[in-house]
Amino acid sequence: MLLQLDGARVRVMAPAKVNLHLEVIRRRTDGYHDLETLMVAISLYDTLEFRDEPAGAVCLACDRPDLSTGPDNLICRAAELLRRRSGRPLGAAIRLWKRIPMAAGLAGGSSDAAATLSGLNALWRLGHSRSELASMGAELGSDVSFFLAGSAAWCTGRGEVCESLRLGRPLHLVLACPPVGIATADVFRRLSVPAEPVDGAAVRRAVAVGDIADLGCRLHNRLQPVAEALCPAVQELANRLAALKPAGVLMSGSGSTVFALGRDAADAWRVCRGLEPGWEEGSQPRLYTVRSCD
Repeated sequence: MLLQLDGARVRVMAPAKVNLHLEVIRRRTDGYHDLETLMVAISLYDTLEFRDEPAGAVCLACDRPDLSTGPDNLICRAAELLRRRSGRPLGAAIRLWKRIPMAAGLAGGSSDAAATLSGLNALWRLGHSRSELASMGAELGSDVSFFLAGSAAWCTGRGEVCESLRLGRPLHLVLACPPVGIATADVFRRLSVPAEPVDGAAVRRAVAVGDIADLGCRLHNRLQPVAEALCPAVQELANRLAALKPAGVLMSGSGSTVFALGRDAADAWRVCRGLEPGWEEGSQPRLYTVRSCD
């Protein structure tokens, strides 16, 4: 997350994420699931701008007319939570430039919420620590805390308990986002919890030492078979990417984005170019070549 202060304005770049490992451990009594997941922030960003609103209101504007800007939006919920904790009648005019695809497993909404906590903490000069903001983020959503933990983390619980990790080398990825999204709740509703979860120790070691070949073999997402059954476009993308022989292929989060892990930047560009042709009208995915955030 990149934060810039410019006089009475704060601008934040909110990154997307991918999951290199996602395993479901158990179903909880509160209806959620305990997870183990390795998440990495990537260089695909939403941009948020925050300005003081003297009247004390929180208002959100967005360049995407199909996105709600009302109190249900996570940005507004994050702003209201921070304002309540301050105990002061603070206001903000917020503008969002949306670039991260929605319902795509990239956690754009969660990243925007984390950016709002950080941006308004700076704008309103509240002085909250990163750990305090992460605790508030956990109240808003499972992935929000990750974006306040660093560029890579091993996440447990619902995903809100984050242990920061260091990548052994930058990761170069191709994201393929089909024209249709998948609702996270639909995926988890159809999920069967495994009797023997896949251990994530090996993928953590591969990430730490920067062994791209080993990492490509270790990629795992328990949700992918369910998402493929719900959305055949996910399976088609995975098959097409695998045919181009990158280091590895995996769906991110609950879908619908599928990504290829390149051996380096040139390999990622090769895969992206290979995926561009041969699509029927209306089925062309949006393609992004990205790298892990520093």
